[in-house]
Amino acid sequence: MPNDRPADDQIDFGFRAVPTPEKARLVRGVFDSVASRYDLMNDLMSGGLHRFWKAALIAALAPRAGERLIDVAGGTGDISFRAEEWATRRGGGPIEAIVIDANAQMVAVGRDRALDRGPVVGPGRVAWATGDAERLPLPDACADAVTISFGLRNVTDRARALRDMRRVLKPGGRFFCLEFSHVGEPSLAELYDRYSFAAIPKLGRLAAGDAESYQYLVESIRRFPRQAELAEMMADAGFDRVSWQDMTGGVVALHRGWRL
Repeated sequence: MPNDRPADDQIDFGFRAVPTPEKARLVRGVFDSVASRYDLMNDLMSGGLHRFWKAALIAALAPRAGERLIDVAGGTGDISFRAEEWATRRGGGPIEAIVIDANAQMVAVGRDRALDRGPVVGPGRVAWATGDAERLPLPDACADAVTISFGLRNVTDRARALRDMRRVLKPGGRFFCLEFSHVGEPSLAELYDRYSFAAIPKLGRLAAGDAESYQYLVESIRRFPRQAELAEMMADAGFDRVSWQDMTGGVVALHRGWRL
C-alpha cells in the first residue's frame, strides 16, 4: 500500500496524487457513475452492516421534534429519512431535514426516493440542495444538528469543511461524522484489506458496471485520517467535547462534537 503523500500543490485521490483543484471534479465523476446503484452497493460491500452503523448514528443523534438537521453529503437521503422517522416515532413529531450534496445525480436519486416514500416525507420535512461541504449555502447558527455520513473523506479541504459545519450549528448544537476508519487489530486489518481490495472493485463491476470508482472508494478509506487525528482536526475546527466510538473493530468510527 503506498505511503507517499502528495506534494503541497497536490492532494490524494485514492492512491493517486492529483492537482488540488481537480479533486472535486474527479469525486463528482465517481458519484455520477455510482449514484443509481449507490444504496445497493452499500448493502453488497458491507454485507448489510451499513444499516447497523447508520442506526447507531441515529440513536446517538436522537433527533427531537422541531429540530433542524443539516445532512451534509447526504446523497440519497438515507440519514435524513431515518432521522425523520426516529423523531416522528420517538420524539413526538417531525424534524426539518436539509440534505446538501455536491453531486446533483445523488440529490436527484434522493428526491426520487422521497417521492417513492409518499406522504411519510411531507412538505418541509426533507429539503434538498446541491452544495459544497466547504461552503454550505446556509446562514450562521441555523441548525440544531449536522451529520456527515461516509462523505468527509471525499472532501478536498476537510479542515475547512469541519469549520463550516460548525459555523451553521447553533450554540449547543451537535455534530456527528460517520466514516470508514482504521482497524486496530492486525489480523482483522489484514483480512479487511484483502476483502476490500479483492472483492469490492469486483462487486462494483458486477453490480454497477464500474470497478474503477469502487477501487477509488477503497483507496480513499486508506488515505483518511485515523480516529485520533480526525478528533484533533475537529477540536482545531472549534468543536468541544470531541469523542469517537469504533464499530466493527474500527472498520467504521462515529465521531461527535458540540458547538458550545
